[in-house]
Amino acid sequence: MARRAMQLSPGTGKPEQIATVLEHEIRSGVLGFGDRLQSENELVQRFSVSRNTVRKGLEELSSRGLITTKVGIGSFVTFDGMPVDDAIGWSRALANAGANAETRTLRLEIIEDAELAARLGVESPSFIAVDRARTNADDGHAISIERSRLPLSPELEDVPLRGLREGSLHQTLRGAGLVPDHGEEWADIEMLSAADAAILDCAPGTPFLRTRRLTRAADGRAIEFVTSLLNPAHFALHLEF
Repeated sequence: MARRAMQLSPGTGKPEQIATVLEHEIRSGVLGFGDRLQSENELVQRFSVSRNTVRKGLEELSSRGLITTKVGIGSFVTFDGMPVDDAIGWSRALANAGANAETRTLRLEIIEDAELAARLGVESPSFIAVDRARTNADDGHAISIERSRLPLSPELEDVPLRGLREGSLHQTLRGAGLVPDHGEEWADIEMLSAADAAILDCAPGTPFLRTRRLTRAADGRAIEFVTSLLNPAHFALHLEF
């Protein structure tokens, strides 16, 4: 349904204003459960803002727990049957899906990986390695291991020294102005190695869901390549068509 164009007020952040307008439409019943929002292009025209501002507004609306964003036909990961919306950050997404996760940082350092650089089409073989393990905070059973590789750039070069912003890789990337625009993901099964099994307190050879996800900025620049090992007792891959 077409909606009239709006002029946003100066002062308050535009993404927050967009989120508030859409939240009002959801809570007032103008938009019902399961209804689709206007497309990004329609929202750009409606609010007279950039596409990036619209996306930040939708991220804010998602963080308020009011929408789940998906891009066309595709797939997404679920935790105990609940969609994991990693556009708001993996930790918050797991919490929203009901996971009581405790996170340990296993590694935060600069590495060299020429093979990965060639695969991603980046010139420098230097990456920031961010490895984390998640377990259930109640009984310690395994949830996941995530190994992120970030192409080393001036915006991120001090991360290994100062750590992640608010303990969140999601916040760190956005604080550096690195906002994912598109990407691709692969999924298969991997048997836990002895080393990974020891980290997660599982038996070696236990089958885990493995996802490999590459995200890029709007200009095609690689932002993050992350390999995740996910406990299939909780995680599944949901396909939509």
